[in-house]
Amino acid sequence: MLMLSLFRHAKSNSDDASMKDAGRPLSERGRDAAPVMGAYLAKEGLLPDLVLSSPSVRTRETCALAFQSFRSPPEILFEDVLYLASSRTLMSRIRRVESLVRHLMMVGHNPGLQELALELISNGPKQPLAELEAKLPTGGLVVLQFDSASWTDIGPEEARLARFVTPRMLMR
Repeated sequence: MLMLSLFRHAKSNSDDASMKDAGRPLSERGRDAAPVMGAYLAKEGLLPDLVLSSPSVRTRETCALAFQSFRSPPEILFEDVLYLASSRTLMSRIRRVESLVRHLMMVGHNPGLQELALELISNGPKQPLAELEAKLPTGGLVVLQFDSASWTDIGPEEARLARFVTPRMLMR
């Protein structure tokens, strides 16, 4: 079984209109939420074998803060092609991951992550699925499970929604 975690970057700061999008850092709210999501991942044993991430400042900061809870941080590859990537681009990259990787995490942006999740899901709990269809908020995590043995074999409507967790759910 393969597991794919889609982790949207935590809330970024958009106060400075002169700043380029890729250079936007996390807001205070994002800096608070990312470690909470990381602690959840660690507590639940959702430790990825490999993380593929957009190279933006906000995704880098999300990774750094979230993975500080891990005993041994995962391997993280920051790839330019993942910056604001479409679901099609994300899927193309996933299919090139080695089969030795059983749990892959992607850290990135919307709308690509949300669209990819919705394209891949075939079933799962109705309420979380409805919430995901409405919105994948910043800092949100979608965990999908596949019966496939290889990333090259996964496709639309083949995943089971295992979890949908947001910072708001954990910070109540």
